[in-house]
Amino acid sequence: MHILIGIDPDVEKSGVAFKIKDHIELSNLSFFDLFEFLSEKRDRVKKTSEEILIVVEAGWLNKSNWHKKKNGSAAVNAEIGKRTGANLETGKKIVEMVRFLKLPYKIIKPKTSKINSEFFKRITGIKRSNQEQRDAYMLIHGIR
Repeated sequence: MHILIGIDPDVEKSGVAFKIKDHIELSNLSFFDLFEFLSEKRDRVKKTSEEILIVVEAGWLNKSNWHKKKNGSAAVNAEIGKRTGANLETGKKIVEMVRFLKLPYKIIKPKTSKINSEFFKRITGIKRSNQEQRDAYMLIHGIR
């Protein structure tokens, strides 16, 4: 693969990792900014002989999406469920977007463990990142 794009879906701004050869860019993009970004990459690939692969974290593949705080009220837990469901639906819409753009993609069930910024810095050399960006990058880490 020449171009790899990892996407960690989020309702407000999804984490996006863009990798071409040894160059890595991390960002957080709104749904419509992501559409524009992917459209630009699709157009680039059409003009060149580059290949592209989009990898989307598919949280809806988890057996259970039950998120609850032990000491949280019903309202707190309802809000957590609402946000989780909205993020899962955003992920499905991103896959729909990628299909619409006719880009090759794969979906990956999320891992339960997160990586911290220190470990991420060691493997990438990137000093500043947030959790969504790190998750997006880990979707494409090791893919060639």
